[in-house]
Amino acid sequence: MLKAIRTLLLCAGALAPFFAPGAHADDLENLPPYKMLRSLQYIQDSIVLGDHSAAEMQRFMLAAIDRSLRTADPSIFNDPRNADAAFIYAMSGGNPETLVYLANRDIEGNFDSRVVDALNHYLAGKGGLMVESLEKTIPEYRNSRIGPYLHLTAGNAIAMQSPAAALKYYDWARLVAPGTNIEEAALRRSIALATRGGLPEKGFDYSLAYARRFLASPYASQFADAFVELAVVNYSETTEDRIQEILSFMDSPRQREVYLRIARRAAIGGMQSLARLASERAAALSDGTEAGPALANLYSGLVNIPSKGILEAVEEISAIPEEALSPRDRALRRAAEVVAQEVLRRPEPDSLAQATVSKPVSETVAEDVAAGTGSGESPFAMPAPEAISEVAAGGEAAAPAAASPDPALEAFLDAGRSKLGEIDSLLEEEDK
Repeated sequence: MLKAIRTLLLCAGALAPFFAPGAHADDLENLPPYKMLRSLQYIQDSIVLGDHSAAEMQRFMLAAIDRSLRTADPSIFNDPRNADAAFIYAMSGGNPETLVYLANRDIEGNFDSRVVDALNHYLAGKGGLMVESLEKTIPEYRNSRIGPYLHLTAGNAIAMQSPAAALKYYDWARLVAPGTNIEEAALRRSIALATRGGLPEKGFDYSLAYARRFLASPYASQFADAFVELAVVNYSETTEDRIQEILSFMDSPRQREVYLRIARRAAIGGMQSLARLASERAAALSDGTEAGPALANLYSGLVNIPSKGILEAVEEISAIPEEALSPRDRALRRAAEVVAQEVLRRPEPDSLAQATVSKPVSETVAEDVAAGTGSGESPFAMPAPEAISEVAAGGEAAAPAAASPDPALEAFLDAGRSKLGEIDSLLEEEDK
């Protein structure tokens, strides 16, 4: 708390009267709204730069500004700085009803009704309704005090419909408000949009900027999630250097956490080489006294389940202590054990009957092709001549035939693949 008070005292002297000898609580609310807002902005910027103790003071300042705005004489908003303060307060986590209250009492035209309406829709969760009007209004406010906030808001509103356009709004917000909570939010959201929009280079640039400035932010965990997704989706030899460059700004515990998240995401996605690599690096960064080695063993073992080393993999992940795993990772291990059981289970007599056919497989395939109901392919034999003709007519070369495997084995493997697919779906749902 003492650290938070010191932070507040540094707010450009705005709150000096409040802490002066003989001052009362009312003195704070007697300050003009724009001066109170400066203190709030300083506190919010301090939080994303690592002063988490200022969070309690942020709640106090939001409540104080709300009371000040609601009790202020309407004439005070003839000063544009105070009107802007009301807009910024609403976009900084304040009470949205306060802006409505002030706009309804405004008879001097101090509050732009277009901005008020747009923010009302956005803060009510109806951002799509305000996009068109806000896009027309933003150019007028580009270089104003509320400009960065409006650009951030517009980017949030259109992020789902148009990631590329949203990135432009975020870029402008970052340009005019460097080192602030606006830049932190814009960078963090830009990484996710770049991943979804297929713009890996932009995503890595945004990630590098965030790692340089805001690793101490309380929202850094969200950055880690977005960065892991970016790294996994776009992982290759060419992106390895970029990933290493970004991780170089993190201490060992943070690097280990990122590698564990990459390993988990890759293991669930079936990316064996990446899961093993990330697990090995996470284990190398562990000091042996934390859950890092156990999780690294779990994720590296998961990718070995559907491979030749299945027995060793099952033994390895089963030996991990229960207390070393989170509830999500315990569920992940149970799912892996189910997969292993299905792979190792002997085929049932009924499954062997599936391989019994009453006529040549080639004739069955030919009938499926003719009826338009089958796939036109068979794992047991060559396609029928009719199917080969159709493929050739389509301009594609027919693949050479492979030796026919054991039908009973194929039936068993098909059943196993079906089970694996179902379990993968469950894992994806559990990971969300």
